[in-house]
Formats: sequence, structure tokens, C-alpha cells
Amino acid sequence: MAEKAKWYVVNTFSGYENKVKATLEKSIDNRNLHNYFYDIQIPMSEEVEEKDGKQKVALKKLLPGYVFIKMIMTDDTWYIVRNTRGVSGFVGPAGKPVSLTNEEIDRMGINDTPATVDMEVGETVLITSGALKGFNAQITEVNIEKQKIKGLVDMFGRETPAELDFAQVEKLD
Repeated sequence: MAEKAKWYVVNTFSGYENKVKATLEKSIDNRNLHNYFYDIQIPMSEEVEEKDGKQKVALKKLLPGYVFIKMIMTDDTWYIVRNTRGVSGFVGPAGKPVSLTNEEIDRMGINDTPATVDMEVGETVLITSGALKGFNAQITEVNIEKQKIKGLVDMFGRETPAELDFAQVEKLD
């Protein structure tokens, strides 16, 4: 069924991209619709910023207000996405969803191939960005499809569970 899935673009309220992605992922999990939704991405680019004489790499949204979803379009999946809080509609004529072509996907830098990961359960990784930057996490789960890991972060003597994107962690030698 994955070959029937296509990329669609959803317009969101400004600043709601991450919230829309998280809400959709939760809805997909709650309704067990993993056979219809394959990927949700917010295209990002790394930019080097200089602040107080120090260089810092920051992730910036390439297309603010847009979320890309690889899914099989049905009446139910359309309804779920369209009625997610923060979504103003699909991109297409008169709000009718139009899937992206392969050329458009490549041009926009959407990674359509699953990443190969050199991390496994039990290993320790360094968190390189986000609120937990600088902490180490011990991997408890690797999800190649969603490009995320789950791990335990030792904070103030307590192990705290965290879900992190592959881009947020780096393997320790």
C-alpha cells in the first residue's frame, strides 16, 4: 500500500507547524492509521547565527506555514487532516488536495528515503539541539520510519524519557 501514498502539502496557521505535526501523529497512533500515513515533515535548513561572538547552528523552517504529509488519500484521511487544529486546508485549487510530483519533492528537499541509522538500543548518544542540548541519552527505542529515537536522559539524578529526532542526536564514540 505504501506505493499508493503520495506527498501532500497542508497550510497551517503561522507558528502551528510543529503542533499540527504532533497532533496528527497522535491522531494516527490513537486511530491506528499507520497503513495510511507514512511520513509528516516540516522542511528545515541549518543556518549559522552569530550571537555574542559565538557561532550557533539553528534550524529554520524553509516554508513557514506548511507541513508535508505522505499519505494515502481517502475521505477519512482527508477529514482527519483537514479537521486537525491549526490546519487551514490542503494546498490545491479550491482547497482540493493535489499531490506533489517527484521533481517538486526533490526540489523542496523532502527526504523520501528512510535514513540509515548507526544507532541501536542500549547505546548512549549526545543531544546536540533542542531543550535537552548537551545531555546524554541512553537509547530505548529506534524508529527508522519516523526518524526518531526514544531514550532516557539523566537529569538531576533522575532518568527522564525523551523522544528525539535523528538530527538532534549524535553517536558517542
